[in-house]
Amino acid sequence: MPKRVTEEELSIVLAAVAGGRGLTSLEEITRNVWPALPRRTLQRRLSMLVEQGQLVALSARGGRRYRVDYPDLTESSIIQETSAERGEITLSAAAKQIRSEIKRPISARRPVGYQSSFLEDYRPNVSAYLSPAVRKQLSEMGMTSGDPLPAGTHFRKVMSRLLIDLSWNSSRLEGNTYSLLETQRLLELGETADGKRAEESQMILNHKAAIEMLAQQADEIGFNRYTICNLHAQLSDNLLPDPAACGRLRGHAVAISGTVFHPLEVPQLIEARFEDILAKASNIDDAFEQAFFVMVHLPYLQPFEDVNKRVSRLAANIPLVQRNLSPLSFVDVPQADYVNAIIGVYELNRVDYLRDVFIWAYERSCARYSAVRQSLGEPDAFRLKNRQRLIDMVSKVITDGMNKKVATSFIRTQAAILVEPEDRSRFITMTETELASLHEGNFARYRVRPSEFEIWKKTWR
Repeated sequence: MPKRVTEEELSIVLAAVAGGRGLTSLEEITRNVWPALPRRTLQRRLSMLVEQGQLVALSARGGRRYRVDYPDLTESSIIQETSAERGEITLSAAAKQIRSEIKRPISARRPVGYQSSFLEDYRPNVSAYLSPAVRKQLSEMGMTSGDPLPAGTHFRKVMSRLLIDLSWNSSRLEGNTYSLLETQRLLELGETADGKRAEESQMILNHKAAIEMLAQQADEIGFNRYTICNLHAQLSDNLLPDPAACGRLRGHAVAISGTVFHPLEVPQLIEARFEDILAKASNIDDAFEQAFFVMVHLPYLQPFEDVNKRVSRLAANIPLVQRNLSPLSFVDVPQADYVNAIIGVYELNRVDYLRDVFIWAYERSCARYSAVRQSLGEPDAFRLKNRQRLIDMVSKVITDGMNKKVATSFIRTQAAILVEPEDRSRFITMTETELASLHEGNFARYRVRPSEFEIWKKTWR
């Protein structure tokens, strides 16, 4: 009997393709795969990924080329990993059941269309996706001041950090391969990263524009047509085949690969449901229920030709901006958990999985901005496990006077040597985050002298 290929084994090949420069040859993939695989084994796994719709194979001079079928441009393609099983997000029994359902082969899942009753049955301030206890917990975590302040005060206060975090994390959830430091260089210096597709750079810059819109118009934004359509226009700029589709509701059918869900097709019904979503969201009293409601219903309706999930993530911040609550930046959220949770909404009209992701994501975001003074539990076991590696790597970056571009390459190279394959991505993110957060008050823990830190700061661009 042939050996069963696990999802983790396939994900290694998928990552090797994603690490290439656009269309990737078999030779390039062979060099990128670690641990190394025999050529025929690698070809079989590439064929499996093509059959699953996770890779696209194209004929070209010199042989076949492969690229990842990125969901960032098509609202598609599920990358199913075992991130939650590795303890990154604690899932409820209901969420685990949803995950099991949507991980079944496409052929075993019953095709479903848009269910109007899912939205119609929701009654603002009577129905609730988040329990009173959860809303209270999130409110306590997200509180930034006991005094009433003008809308957007806190959002603007953390703006410099938030622009990078939210732009990077939201783009990452769409399959964007920019690193955190590469994102910082793009946003601060306008420097694109080597080997990245133009669409990836554009996606990140679009996030920056959309976030700035939320900050600059904090007292005017809301769950209204102007705000949501203009968020879409900012986020989809230069990414849609038809530029006129930016900021406009779609007038034709769309398909989402990797799922058996078929969105609404009739423009008049799309228009009516879009207005219903905005009206219901506006009438919800609780900020977190509002945020989660739009994260559920905007992607489910698919009101725009593309970029719907990105719009929903930025729109989830609207009530948080207005009430000076800590923003939601989706820091550390595993892509597989987020995308599969959305599929659970599409196919089953169940929100339990996405709710677990939302709550966990907000806890991480609050910790990120130090918006609340409360412990989120035990020290990070992953950070503790890799503490010495982190110290050594950050210290080397500082003492060698590396800039962001050099540091990015150095961190990736060292991680490939020192860190287990399943932990590399997380370790790279942790190290880049630490470097981006260094200042005069915390660099001593990396055993560098003040003079070394001052010299490094001048080159850190």
